[in-house]
Amino acid sequence: MIGRTYAVSLLGLEGAIVEIEADLSNNLPGFVLIGLPDTALGEAKDRVRAAATNSGCGLPNRKITVNLSPAALPKHGSGFDLGIAVAALAASGTVSAESIDRVLHIGELGLDGRLRPVNGVLPAVLAASRAGFSTVMVPTGNADEASLVPDIRVVAVPSLRDAAIWHGGEFSPEPVEIITRPSVEAAPVESGDLSDMIGSGDAIDAMLVAAAGGHHVFLLGPPGAGKTMLAARLPGLLPDLDQQAALEVSSIRSLAGLPVGSSLTTRPPLESPHHTATAAALVGGGSSQIRPGAAARASDGVLFLDEAPEFAPAALDALRQPLESGVISIHRANSVAHFPGRFQLVMAANPCPCGQWGAPDSECTCPPNSRRRYLARLSGPLLDRIDIQFRVERITSAQLRLAGERPSLSTADARAQVAAARQRTQSRLTTTPWRLNSQVPGSYLRSRELRLAPRDTAGLDRALERGGITMRGYDRVLRVAWSLADLAADERPDETHVGQALYLRKAMSQ
Repeated sequence: MIGRTYAVSLLGLEGAIVEIEADLSNNLPGFVLIGLPDTALGEAKDRVRAAATNSGCGLPNRKITVNLSPAALPKHGSGFDLGIAVAALAASGTVSAESIDRVLHIGELGLDGRLRPVNGVLPAVLAASRAGFSTVMVPTGNADEASLVPDIRVVAVPSLRDAAIWHGGEFSPEPVEIITRPSVEAAPVESGDLSDMIGSGDAIDAMLVAAAGGHHVFLLGPPGAGKTMLAARLPGLLPDLDQQAALEVSSIRSLAGLPVGSSLTTRPPLESPHHTATAAALVGGGSSQIRPGAAARASDGVLFLDEAPEFAPAALDALRQPLESGVISIHRANSVAHFPGRFQLVMAANPCPCGQWGAPDSECTCPPNSRRRYLARLSGPLLDRIDIQFRVERITSAQLRLAGERPSLSTADARAQVAAARQRTQSRLTTTPWRLNSQVPGSYLRSRELRLAPRDTAGLDRALERGGITMRGYDRVLRVAWSLADLAADERPDETHVGQALYLRKAMSQ
């Protein structure tokens, strides 16, 4: 008899169904695992035999051959332990072969037979659901996370013995201490309100446009101008995630080993890596098992790079491809992993090493060559992909005195404006695959139906002719102009919107 069941092999967020076959023969006793397992998976044979023995449902002293099919697909991790164990038990006649053939198994075994939670259960159960499975068996510690996938039955078991009993094994239940994941972190409180910002009206307006259209932002200014405060408040301006985005964000958290809990993440994430982060830390990497980086974890949210010129140039340039395509692709010799990369990039930088160049109230001590080299760490192709490039100035004492006399825009009111603007955008793009202005290709905006009148784009056309912007920059100015029109509840951008969009693109150099 051959025991047969199923598991999931994850590559990025995509899961491939793996068929696990176990066979018992009368050759010399042994345990052979074939099908391109990595080191962690290859050690499953020792974990499975010890766990089965210590659970009271030991395997026969015969040669056990376990095949993971498709054999050409690389497999990694310890999440195959439970499937290997129940397939071997079915081959020996201890549990029902028909029962395990209808269930997909995920879980790592301890030597005492208890099941340990594993990372990536949410995307694995999603892959099982898409493949047509109706029942999955997971460790009790992963039960809440697996239950987030709709329309699939989740069987949570604390040990291999309980799994064998569920599949028809004639054993009496024995209570065991359940292995759980660390407690879920409390949802972080949004760092401050937009009304805390003083004297930064133009910068706040720029962040509203960025939130409404999903545009990337580069903030340049001296220390203390409020660049970090603006970036930290951007996630609060974004609407709640829809069901699909929440499931995607939670899946990435699960794959990264972060706690998910019993409910989906509904707020856009904020990732702020340190400037010593490598390219692999930003976009993801790994040798045998590819993990998501900060950019993938920030998908559908904000990736904030403070002190951007201090990052390694190679790490920054690794973001160019996902900024353009919205997908992070990590290539290895035998596989390619894809992660979502639809994040909003916010970069902040000082204008020079001392930070005082251009400040009206301070004197810069940096030589011209030093200033040029400092900002030259940000490559031209990277900056060309940033829609809004704005200079932030320090507030004055007069602005500070007037701050209490004028009503300030709160985060809640700003989020309502952004939600209304995005609703207008989505209504206009209903028949297209895009949902935000930042996702719309320039060819569509320049098509006959949406092409703006020559008088509205006259200034933009002159900037293109004089080499002030590239063709990519031209299209990105059009995207920002449509976001400005949606914020103003106008049907189409006019000359004023295009001029404002061009100013937001070139304000850093003015």
